[in-house]
Amino acid sequence: MLMKQTTSVMTLIMIIGLVLTGCKGGDFSYKESGSIKDEQVKIVFWDDNTGPQRTPIWEELISRFEKENPTIDVEYVGLPKDSAKAMFDAAIASGETPDVASVYASWLPEFSMRDALLPLDSYFSKWSEKDKINRGAIEFNKRIVSNQKLFGIPYTQNLDILWVRSDWFKEANLNTPETWDEFFRSVEMLTDKSNNRYGYTIRGGAGGSFQLQRMMYAYSGIETYFKDGKSTINDPKHVEFLKKYFAMYQTFTPISDITKDYKAMIAGFDSGTIAMVQHNIGSFAEHSEALDPDQFQAIPLPKSVKGHYVAEDGNTIGISIFKGTKHPEESWKFIRFINSKQAQSLWNQSVGQIPTNSDVLSEDWIKTSPHIQIAQKVYNDPNTILFEPPFYLAEYRTILNTIVDTGSQSVLSGKMTVEDFLDNWAEVMEAAQRQYDE
Repeated sequence: MLMKQTTSVMTLIMIIGLVLTGCKGGDFSYKESGSIKDEQVKIVFWDDNTGPQRTPIWEELISRFEKENPTIDVEYVGLPKDSAKAMFDAAIASGETPDVASVYASWLPEFSMRDALLPLDSYFSKWSEKDKINRGAIEFNKRIVSNQKLFGIPYTQNLDILWVRSDWFKEANLNTPETWDEFFRSVEMLTDKSNNRYGYTIRGGAGGSFQLQRMMYAYSGIETYFKDGKSTINDPKHVEFLKKYFAMYQTFTPISDITKDYKAMIAGFDSGTIAMVQHNIGSFAEHSEALDPDQFQAIPLPKSVKGHYVAEDGNTIGISIFKGTKHPEESWKFIRFINSKQAQSLWNQSVGQIPTNSDVLSEDWIKTSPHIQIAQKVYNDPNTILFEPPFYLAEYRTILNTIVDTGSQSVLSGKMTVEDFLDNWAEVMEAAQRQYDE
């Protein structure tokens, strides 16, 4: 089921505030010929994750782009991470989409099936720097949509890891966990409620389903989401894991975890009440602002019970053009700019994620960033399994947002068993798969 809202997206934007760029950038050379008209035009860009760390980066990039392209004005609109998808849904339903936007790979199948995006194949094929963009990420974005067209150019890649308070581990004379048994033992040993310290925090609120799923498959080592038409979601290994995982709630995690979203979870870690948090390397900026370098570090999710790392394939964010734009050429020029070496370097170094432009991968900051090195260690391990969720299902994100998020809260509150939760999750995914096959 797709969200249908009649509320004007402009009303929604007023709620979160409209951020307009106005800063002046420095030297930033990026030139390529194109059929951009001489008259002044404005394109609207939506950022999927506004905030004090990321918004200034986009403002700087937009300022540099406008300086290089004086006939193009870019209007920046920042959306809160946990409500961004709903705002895109409302915009598509009302026909008030932006020209260009930052879009998760997992959104592409649904948006393309709703005929909301402009295919970029012809633009990309003519781009002189196309071969510098990670070929695997480009092919993945094409593979997961029904017509195998290209609807997004990925400018960053991510990886889920554990952020740990390395200073707490040192104080407790503990090694950071390498196995799941060590993980659960560390959570228990680092909990000290008398000093308001907890070993871990669970993201029970909005968006928690995505992290939960990644943890489950990282534990089980299962490589496929479906096998012979049946979902592996309710595999016995996932039941085993979630019983241990959810049992930590209130005993070794805060009671407030049941409603914690991304920002609340990260704030708990950065404020000194949480020893470990599962997120991705992209929260590096928040941690580095709140903590000293010797207080925290990134470590891989433990290897699965089968003995190998598991990472989610297609964990990228790209730039897409919406079909309703009146300025496709200008929007494409903005996409090229964001995926240039200089722009990708600035954005990914500031945020702490992996660039998709090969020219950036040789820069010094890549080699000296421990969290980037951890991510590359996992991705480059020949035994690592790249697990692929069914992004191609139009209902995939809706199921996770509406059924799995609320279901996990029911388990945490004692209203549902782990078995019933996973059986229901598997059942709705199987129904979506059957409909897709038909």
